[in-house]
Amino acid sequence: QMHLEESGGGLVQTGGSLRLSCAASGVTFSRYVMGWFRQAPGKEREFVSAINWNGGNVVYEDSVKGRFTISRDNAVNTVTLQMDNLKPEDTAVYYCSAALGSTWPRPESSFTSWGQGTQVTVSS
Repeated sequence: QMHLEESGGGLVQTGGSLRLSCAASGVTFSRYVMGWFRQAPGKEREFVSAINWNGGNVVYEDSVKGRFTISRDNAVNTVTLQMDNLKPEDTAVYYCSAALGSTWPRPESSFTSWGQGTQVTVSS
């Protein structure tokens, strides 16, 4: 069974940066498309970014394009989300997620493994 654990959240001022990491265990990591989602208070969870098995394909939600960068290292079973030029509207709990298989792109419904989430707060 896949276990995902996020780290790297925190409090940052507008314009600052944070780097989120997600460590996976219990599975063959390279068999999974990896993604990041977020949920702000009072809002539904939304897609942020995803990366295919070898990093050759990535996709971003429009509001984070040019500011966030997703990457993965299959040698250490880790996916990372570099977040730059953060804005108060980026404040949310960020979740790492995984979708089994190599098909690309993947619908949100195919992401079935989830971490516990890490809080990101951007002050104005």
